[in-house]
Amino acid sequence: MEPVRTCVGCRTRAPRTALLRVVVRGLELVVDERKASPGRGAWLHPTRECAENALRRRAFGRALRVSGPLDTQTFEEWLNGYGNKVNGSK
Repeated sequence: MEPVRTCVGCRTRAPRTALLRVVVRGLELVVDERKASPGRGAWLHPTRECAENALRRRAFGRALRVSGPLDTQTFEEWLNGYGNKVNGSK
């Protein structure tokens, strides 16, 4: 049976392979593409809607147990690039 995780954006459960793992390095939010970085991770559907929900609700800080503001710029840039790859845009 495949492991199941909960998306921090929409709060629905999904197989681990269908979700992105996001971790904190310093105070910077980054995508763990290999899903193997040490430490706590937050799981998220790779959609703009789930990402915006998680950012708006400040769910990453709670899920990753980080106090204070997180730098989300790298994560948002990765998400924009990911959307272009999925849509076939350049």
